[in-house]
Amino acid sequence: MGLPYIGESLQFLNTGRKGHPEKFIFDRVAKYSSKVFKTSILAEPIVVVCGATANKFLFSNENKLVQAWWPDSVNKIFPSSTQTSSKEESKKMRKMLPQFLKPEALMRYIGMMDSIAQKHFESGWDNKQQVTVFPLAKRYTFWVACKVFLSIEDPQHVAKFADPFNALASGIISIPINFPGTSFNKAIKASNEIRKELVAIIKQRKIDLELNKACPTQDILSHMLVATDDNGQHMTELDIADKILGLLIGGHDTASAAITFIVKYLSELPHIYNEVLKEQMEIAKSKKPGELLNWDDILKMKYSWNVACEVMRLAPPLQGAFREAINDFVFSGFSIPKGWKLYWSTHSTHRNPECFPEPEKFDPTRFEGNGPPPYTYVPFGGGPRMCPGKEYARLEILIFMHNVIKRFNWEKLLPDEKIVVDPMPIPAKGLPVRLIPHNKA
Repeated sequence: MGLPYIGESLQFLNTGRKGHPEKFIFDRVAKYSSKVFKTSILAEPIVVVCGATANKFLFSNENKLVQAWWPDSVNKIFPSSTQTSSKEESKKMRKMLPQFLKPEALMRYIGMMDSIAQKHFESGWDNKQQVTVFPLAKRYTFWVACKVFLSIEDPQHVAKFADPFNALASGIISIPINFPGTSFNKAIKASNEIRKELVAIIKQRKIDLELNKACPTQDILSHMLVATDDNGQHMTELDIADKILGLLIGGHDTASAAITFIVKYLSELPHIYNEVLKEQMEIAKSKKPGELLNWDDILKMKYSWNVACEVMRLAPPLQGAFREAINDFVFSGFSIPKGWKLYWSTHSTHRNPECFPEPEKFDPTRFEGNGPPPYTYVPFGGGPRMCPGKEYARLEILIFMHNVIKRFNWEKLLPDEKIVVDPMPIPAKGLPVRLIPHNKA
């Protein structure tokens, strides 16, 4: 169980910072010859369960034997959710989100995402010889999230939000020690700053709705202001600010990590790049000048999405997630007491040769036909808690791929750049690349 209080948190976080988060898990699986082992992470006793059987067990026993659990650091960074609890809040959100994030609703966003992508490339990539991909990917996904959730499109207004968000994201999964200078302390400060900004936006939107200057269905913010709970109560401004905060984090951080790794792998694998280029150029040629992408175009991007899926297998933005045992139960011959936390890891199947033969090899054909066996490919989780933003992420990623690949080829400037996982994988220097525009190639 490691040291008192901090347990094995440092080893758990450090293997990630060295770029091999799976090492923490595989070392212990080898040491105990077991796919189930106990440890202590982030000041909690935790059972780590590995493999497709474990994923299936956890995902199908949601709210029967286990429920979602977040480390203390999360509840302290999102304080208003503790009035009820982050679990109750997340249930409410899951009821509300599907109507905004199901494919029919998302179709409306495709043209909008494409026009943001075009502006993003004009301002951040065109006429540049080299760029650093990760901060740019973040800027794009954050711009899209601000537009979809809050109808904010002014790049200046979006930029004002961006820095505190980065501080917030780094502190979410950290040891909850609140001293000046710690990641946790910076995250709490950042969340207060963003909350203030959001409350101002919410107050303005309330006025706009009363004056009919805004429409109740235009975005998630309007919907939250209009919606009432079972007792006819409206949500408080702070509560809405907290939920929007969570959505903005969920809605841009993971996608920007995925996009960065897509750019990385395409630069390393020219034959894959050429196939994606061929698919995307056919779509580009079918468009009239100025015509934006639509749902039919997205459906044609089959190979590109298989490539994106293989990238998320090898570099999943989400390393895993926590659950809490709500009853005593037995799994795989081990009794797990009520109240203990469980952790499942994407790597325990993604990099397991039983689930994916030659797991280190990049092979998009794994996703053709029926794709990988159930419960082995889990970048978006699974079961009732499958990420509600999965379709949204797919659109955002494919629209980015379309826009980057029809403009450029590129080469990595740091061939051996290290990968750091904290809590998401990112190239240590942000992936600087040299751009090679097609028209000059």
